[in-house]
Amino acid sequence: MGLFDSIAGEVLGKMMGEKGQIAQVAMDMFNQNGGLEGILEKFKQGGLAEQAASWVGKGENLPISAEQINSVLGNSSIAEMAAKFGITPEVLSAQIAEHLPTVVDKMTPNGQVEANSGNLLSTVLSMLK
Repeated sequence: MGLFDSIAGEVLGKMMGEKGQIAQVAMDMFNQNGGLEGILEKFKQGGLAEQAASWVGKGENLPISAEQINSVLGNSSIAEMAAKFGITPEVLSAQIAEHLPTVVDKMTPNGQVEANSGNLLSTVLSMLK
């Protein structure tokens, strides 16, 4: 992840409207938090290990609320990302809560985090098809 993903996210955002914006938010969030492993660790440390494990595992994905997103990622981080995309923090938190379980699930199709699990760009692109 890094510069390429950020540029790709911006291009997607411009080309695909709201869906592209979700892709860009996801890439920024993953970049800021150390990729897939970093995001999962953050949720584990935030008391949401069961939810994070369900997204990786092969069973049903447990939901997460916008409030839990704010708690784990921090209100200031959410507000900063929301401002960047011209939306309210509440809308951003709700979008992350809605899409994060599916993104993580698709990034871990074998039920575990693997070396190639971090390909966020191709995961998001496949979800947008």
